[in-house]
Amino acid sequence: MPEALHDVDFERTFLPHLDSAYNLARWLMKNDQDAQDVVQEAYLRALRFSAGYRGGEPRAWLLAIVRNTAFSFIERNKKSDSTAEFDENLHGADCPSDTVEAAVIRQADGESIRAALSALPDEFREVILMREIEGLSYREIADATDLPIGTVMSRLARARKRLHRALSGLLRGRR
Repeated sequence: MPEALHDVDFERTFLPHLDSAYNLARWLMKNDQDAQDVVQEAYLRALRFSAGYRGGEPRAWLLAIVRNTAFSFIERNKKSDSTAEFDENLHGADCPSDTVEAAVIRQADGESIRAALSALPDEFREVILMREIEGLSYREIADATDLPIGTVMSRLARARKRLHRALSGLLRGRR
C-alpha cells in the first residue's frame, strides 16, 4: 500500500512537468524520437530515485535528470561530436539591452527563433531554454545544470547576445 501512495505522489509532483521535460530533451537531442526516449528514461530514473527528492522545485529536479539522461544518451550513442570551445572574442562582449533584444525577437517569426536557438552551442541553448521558455530562476538553472550561478548568468548573457546577432542578421536579410 505505501508503494501506491508513493506512485500517486510521484504523479502529482512530476507528471505536470512532462511538457517541460520533453521541450528540454527535444532541444538537446534535436529529434523527436530520441527526445521521447530520453524523457521516458528520465522519468524512469526519477521514479527510481524519487525517494532522494528532498523538496524544492520539482521541475528543476526533474530537468536536471532529463539533462543528465540526454547527455548520457548522446555519449552512449556518439551522435554528437560537436564540442564548443570557449572563445572570448565570440562570447565576451557586453550583452545588448533587453529592450533591443525584445524588439528584435518580437519582429522575428517562430521559425527564425527556432533556427537561431538550434544554432546555439548546447551549453548556451540549454540555459536560455530553461530561463526563457521554461521560466526557471537562475538558482533553479544552476541546480539543474550543476553549475555556479555566475556561470549560468554568464552563459545566459552570451546566449542572448548570440540570439540577438542571429535574429538581427535574419531580419536584415529579409529587407
